Amino acid sequence: QVQLVESGGGLAQPGGSLRLSCVASGSRRIYTMAWYRQAPGKERELVASTGGVSYYADSVRGRFTISRDNAKNTVYLQMDNLKPEDTAVYICNADYYTDIDVASSFGQGIQVTVSS
Repeated sequence: QVQLVESGGGLAQPGGSLRLSCVASGSRRIYTMAWYRQAPGKERELVASTGGVSYYADSVRGRFTISRDNAKNTVYLQMDNLKPEDTAVYICNADYYTDIDVASSFGQGIQVTVSS
């Protein structure tokens, strides 16, 4: 099993920045880490992922940067030039190897609110 704990959310003004962190713990080898988000009344969407080639949703490309520190089992999401539509619960995800397969784990999520 892999446990994920997010931090760094909160309130930001439009045009501002926030940096999210997600620490993974457990004995499994992780091969992909990602950030999702879910706004009220909307489906969960993939924001960014890293596992070789980084992926970004069109809505955040050029404003958000995902990075990973394997030594610390931590993935970061640097969010710049924030917009009100970025308001959502941000959820960390890790895909990892089990003895016979692959599995996926999600964190509890952390609120990000962009408002003036």
